[in-house]
Amino acid sequence: MNIPFSPPYIDESVEAEVLDALRSGWITTGPKVKALEHEVCNYTSAEACLAVNSATSALMLVLHWYGITKGDEVIIPAYTYTATALAVMHVGATPVMVDVEDDFNISVEKIKEAITSKTKAIIPVDFAGWPCNYNAIHTLVNDVEIKKMFSPTSEQQHKLQRMLILSDAAHSFGAVYNHKKLGTAADITVFSFHAVKNLTTAEGGCICLSLPTPFNNNDVYTTLRLWNLNGQTKDAFSKSKAGGWRYDIVYPGFKMNLPDILAAIGLAQIRKYDSVLLKERKRVFDFYVDKFSKQNWAILPPYHQEGAETSYHLYPLRIKNITEEQRDFIIEKIAATGVAVNVHFQPLPLLKIFKDRGYNINNYPKAYNNYQSEISLPIYPQLNNNQCIYIVDNVINAVNSVISNG
Repeated sequence: MNIPFSPPYIDESVEAEVLDALRSGWITTGPKVKALEHEVCNYTSAEACLAVNSATSALMLVLHWYGITKGDEVIIPAYTYTATALAVMHVGATPVMVDVEDDFNISVEKIKEAITSKTKAIIPVDFAGWPCNYNAIHTLVNDVEIKKMFSPTSEQQHKLQRMLILSDAAHSFGAVYNHKKLGTAADITVFSFHAVKNLTTAEGGCICLSLPTPFNNNDVYTTLRLWNLNGQTKDAFSKSKAGGWRYDIVYPGFKMNLPDILAAIGLAQIRKYDSVLLKERKRVFDFYVDKFSKQNWAILPPYHQEGAETSYHLYPLRIKNITEEQRDFIIEKIAATGVAVNVHFQPLPLLKIFKDRGYNINNYPKAYNNYQSEISLPIYPQLNNNQCIYIVDNVINAVNSVISNG
């Protein structure tokens, strides 16, 4: 049996929506993008949502909007995908990495220790779809002494008068925090709609705006939408109308827009997201929990507590008291059975681009400990119960064979 790690969910409704876009004669940014933005707003309760071509672009656009630039610092977890750090670097700022907790998510205590007068934003990352401790992060950034350390240098920073909380929610579309769908727990939340995500547009992402007063989130949306399209006052759809050719460029913007042909995929998926996609991911996740909870070597991922629930994006299984080498050997044995598994993630300080800049994995012991014992299992709606049984049996056999010889 061959089981891929994370194929996209493509059914007849997705095909029909894409075909509708193709037949409309309009395939770049237009009505389907607007429809997707509307659906995301309804789903998350965010005041305004802007669809873009990737979550990386979304992070960069927001950081640029907040006036973050050379000399500034942005706090991120050491345990995340490289895009979190690269977005900071691409606007000229310095990513300040801090360690994580046992649940894989950023340590609020370590955030506090890392804050300086140069800190302009914090990017918490909802690993595997499990929400970060946003209540604690809000309490921290609004602390009187912490706010005194904040040194605003842009119009938006003067408005907010504190560090921006920018959620990297690439994994957590559909997660719950404070009894609400994630999307408003941070000042600004960024989702990824990449091909392997719960909700996909093949490539893409979305910025959900939930900034406090005195910001007007719809005004911020208008600004970001302008900057998202080269600073052009009309998008291509508006320009295509009879007599609508004239436009102006009022800001040196970017090219980060999402096209309709891709938005169509996400539009079909979001309409059945809770009823099918999320429900079926939870079915697989619950199956794993039931089976692996019986293994004394298994560390199960967090998935539910009062007011909070994962998006079931990943199932990051950890094996107690193993080395990185043992973990890799287990993965080889699982792969030999035809089951594709993965590792999320290599902590950033293990990667050459960051090692060369002086980041040292020894400063992030929890990140490394989580990493060295982690194996991500397949989890997606298309998996049937027989496949789940096959996965579990082969994972258990692989782990037992390695730890018994350890």
